[in-house]
Amino acid sequence: MKKLTIYLAFTMLLSGFQMKSQEIAILKYQGGGDWYANPTALPNLIKYCNNNIDTTIDSKPESVEVGSSSIFQYPFLHMTGHGNVVFSDEELENLRTYLLSGGFLHIDDNYGMKPYITREIKRLFPNTELEELGFEHPIFSNKYTFPKGLPKIHEHDGQRPQAFAISRNNRIVLLFTSESDLGDGWEDPTVHNDTAEVREKALQMGANIITYVFKN
Repeated sequence: MKKLTIYLAFTMLLSGFQMKSQEIAILKYQGGGDWYANPTALPNLIKYCNNNIDTTIDSKPESVEVGSSSIFQYPFLHMTGHGNVVFSDEELENLRTYLLSGGFLHIDDNYGMKPYITREIKRLFPNTELEELGFEHPIFSNKYTFPKGLPKIHEHDGQRPQAFAISRNNRIVLLFTSESDLGDGWEDPTVHNDTAEVREKALQMGANIITYVFKN
C-alpha cells in the first residue's frame, strides 16, 4: 500500500506539473505558527516575476495542507511564519515524496520559526544536514546578482542572513532562508515602510529563487 501511495503521488506530481508548470502555493501547517503571515507577499512577488522575468504565474496563490495530495499540483511551495511547526508522520512522508519527485519548498523564517522548522527538517531528512549555500551558487546570480549572497531585508538579532539547502542530484529541493525576512520585503510598501531599494532587493532575490525552480 505504501509503494502504491508513493507511485500515485508521483503520477499526480508529473501530471500536475504539466498542468500548472508555473504555479505557487502557500504551505499550511499545524503547530500554532502563523502560516498565513505576510498575506500580500506572494501576490506581489508573483506580479514582479510576471512583469520582469517572463513568468505566467496565477496572481492568486492557493493554500495547501502538508498532508494533502494537492501539493503535487504545484512545483513551488512557499512556507513562512513566526512560531511553532509540527508535521505528523503522514505529512512528512507526503512532503518527502513530493520533494524527491521534483517538487521544491522555500521556507522563509519570518523570525522565531527557526528552532521549530529545523527540528522538523531533521525529521523530514534524518540523514541529511542543511548546508549553507556559498555566494557562488547560481541562485544568487541567475537573474539578478547578489555577490554577497542572501540580502538582509529586516534586522532582528544582528545576525547575517543565511540561505541553507537540502539538495538531491545537484538540485535544491528545500531552501531555508534565515535572518533575511524576504517575505516582509515582498509585502505592500505600507506594511513595513521599507524603502524602494530594500523592497527591490527582496523582490529580485525572490525572482532568482523562482527562476532557479522553474529552470531546474
